[in-house]
Amino acid sequence: MLSAKITGTGSYLPELIVTNKDFEKMVDTTDEWIVTRSGIRQRHISTGVTNWEMGVSAAQVALYNAGVDANSIDMIIGTTSTPDYFYHSLASIVQLKLGAINATCFDIRAACTGFTFAFDVAWQYIRNGKAEKILIVSSEVMSKVLDFADRSTSVLFGDGAGAILLERCETGGVINSFTMSEADKKGFLICKAVDNNSPFVTKQINLYDGINDHFVHMNGRETFKFMARAVPYSIEKVLEGTGISIKDVAHVVPHQANIRIIEAVAKRCGIDYSKMIVSIDRYANTSSASMPIALHDAVSSGIIKPKDKVIFVGFGAGLTYGALLVEW
Repeated sequence: MLSAKITGTGSYLPELIVTNKDFEKMVDTTDEWIVTRSGIRQRHISTGVTNWEMGVSAAQVALYNAGVDANSIDMIIGTTSTPDYFYHSLASIVQLKLGAINATCFDIRAACTGFTFAFDVAWQYIRNGKAEKILIVSSEVMSKVLDFADRSTSVLFGDGAGAILLERCETGGVINSFTMSEADKKGFLICKAVDNNSPFVTKQINLYDGINDHFVHMNGRETFKFMARAVPYSIEKVLEGTGISIKDVAHVVPHQANIRIIEAVAKRCGIDYSKMIVSIDRYANTSSASMPIALHDAVSSGIIKPKDKVIFVGFGAGLTYGALLVEW
């Protein structure tokens, strides 16, 4: 049976590193407060580099590591919550800059779970014989949707991009996937888009009362409760019916939202914490880019080895969540 394996990874982080000490000068917070509540010590912030530039750079690294020419790519899937343009899509701009003239291109918008959903979609295309090589590019400039006067959100996010190349295989690769969405009835995690300012508008209704700006808003307590439930459930569902137990899994690559969530998931699922791939201390929450960035670090340092069973698990606004089980 056809499946898909990761043959190349890449990432890009802006040069500027902003530490918690830097935030102490901006808002009423401390390094201790941030580390204790999130595990974050620093993050990379764009000083002008665009979303698409970061995505292209990460994609180039992934293709180089895979030894694949851009012309051979059948599809590019982009994921971002912070695009430079409503259209073209991130994927289309990556196609343009790479010269990937034979690729079908589109974006998936599922907030922090975007990479997980894109990974699942790419797997379906490859296993059904519709594509052989698919590039996934996840890029986020979260700093442009942050209120830097709000200590509860501004300290939690960073900018960056990650990419993977998936190729058709007959053994190994993706074993199973699980995805799910739940309507966020109360707006636990939300960022409003631009308003309609046409001369014909007489009334606009907000889905969530009180959200009138274009910054990230988050109910931390409720978001934590959702994630602490959704992540173990996703892991349980992706293992279901595979004959593989959590003890057989060598590594878990979670969305990097909060160190306390990662610790809670490890404890609840009976996972040795050393198996959790963690990068939130260095990069903060880079939304849909967090997992491919963490993955690239782990692959580059030799942590993930051939035949390892690896779980990718994402969760975020929407509310969305899901997981993939892969044999490396």
